[in-house]
Amino acid sequence: MSGWGLLPVQASTIAGEVDALYFFLIGVSLFFSLLIAGLILRFMVVYRRRAVTDVPALVHGSLLLEGVWTVIPFVIVMFVFGWGAKIFAALHDPPTDALEIHAVGKQWMWKLQHLEGKREINELHIPVGRPVKLTMTSEDVIHSFYVPAFRTKQDVIPGRYTTTWFEATRPGVYHLFCAEYCGTLHAGMIGRVVAMEPAEFQMWLAGDAPGGAAIPIVEAGAALFEAQGCASCHQPGIHARAPELGGLFGREVQFTDGSTAVADETYLRESIVDAGKRVVAGFEPLMPTYQGLLSEEQILQLVAYLKSLPPEKPS
Repeated sequence: MSGWGLLPVQASTIAGEVDALYFFLIGVSLFFSLLIAGLILRFMVVYRRRAVTDVPALVHGSLLLEGVWTVIPFVIVMFVFGWGAKIFAALHDPPTDALEIHAVGKQWMWKLQHLEGKREINELHIPVGRPVKLTMTSEDVIHSFYVPAFRTKQDVIPGRYTTTWFEATRPGVYHLFCAEYCGTLHAGMIGRVVAMEPAEFQMWLAGDAPGGAAIPIVEAGAALFEAQGCASCHQPGIHARAPELGGLFGREVQFTDGSTAVADETYLRESIVDAGKRVVAGFEPLMPTYQGLLSEEQILQLVAYLKSLPPEKPS
């Protein structure tokens, strides 16, 4: 179908399975559409009323027939549900060794940053044969990161993080669209994904960035952490006025109201922009909000830095 121009080329590990499910659904729909249309035409001819005096015979129900046309669609629907759920779970469970890239949607552009510090706008360079995980958010309205050749689409929502991942299987340049109407210039919010051989990608990544050498995102987050004076409260020891941050990512956190949550990217972002929403048990709500004071890119840098902090060693 790709060769006929009816579908984009399959360029990711999941594309084939997504297409298989799609064509299965088309096949099932076509089969039952033709079957029902054919039966309707047959009944129109065979059981038409031939005279005014014709009185149709009394028809008694058949439990077997009703059971068949209930069970068969149910089995097909559950099969489709299981198949779709399997693909959905695979798309939302990135491999642990995935290459991490941060993306921010903004009217009307995509801003992307690699952990090594390389920044891109409306263009994303990735290596072939390696999983790539995108952590995404929006600065304004809902956007949607859509790469047809990869068969992946994920909404990008202001105020929270969403993730998606893919693994390119062939080098090339592929379309990148926003698939959620986001304003008057929505149609112009387009870009491209450049899939490169691993060695070529490493050469591109090591190349000079416009304006000087790129600063790794973790280092940028560390500098921002110091510049904002975060270390004055988040310090280890008995004099700490805020929770310990070393090894926080992935750990369960308990709050003053007795509830708990796992410290993922979304929780770390919430703690920066609205610290008073959920206060960690044993501490007072002293931290000010940074909502509007930091850009989404700066918040992503801080989150990346917090994720990199190892557990504090006991003194």
